[in-house]
Amino acid sequence: MIIRAASINDIALIHRLANEIWWPAYKGVISDEQIAFMLNNIYSEKAIKQQFDDGMKFLISERDGQPTGFAEYSPEEPGKGIFKLHKLYILPSEQGKGTGKKLIERVEELVREQHGNILELNVNRNNPALDFYKKLGFEVWKTVDIPYFRFMLNDYVMRKKM
Repeated sequence: MIIRAASINDIALIHRLANEIWWPAYKGVISDEQIAFMLNNIYSEKAIKQQFDDGMKFLISERDGQPTGFAEYSPEEPGKGIFKLHKLYILPSEQGKGTGKKLIERVEELVREQHGNILELNVNRNNPALDFYKKLGFEVWKTVDIPYFRFMLNDYVMRKKM
């Protein structure tokens, strides 16, 4: 398996992966209406390009030359060494094989290289991934309810000190 930096040439790939991953990941966690809305709003090719333009960094995981997932991160509070893991998504067929762990470990390396000491993420309070993040050393820092257009994001903000 390899983890590589994504470029603007990967926009269509990230869009495709998001659409393959989101439905099985969030079915039963949030409504179908919210899944469709968020895929359109956050993972359209135009929205992904804007995220690149805004300075977000994407990583792509590959196994045997085939893409298996992606991560996105950026500085959150650079003066305080806090970085945000915005996205971590793995194809269902790849889950349980260490891909998510390797993506997070690579993000952590890059954050440390930029003098970061805290990696933060949001996870839906009903998302089974919560246990995965806890196993990797993340702890619930606070509970938030974030209005997002006509939806409410019911999240935990988790942090890991590095």
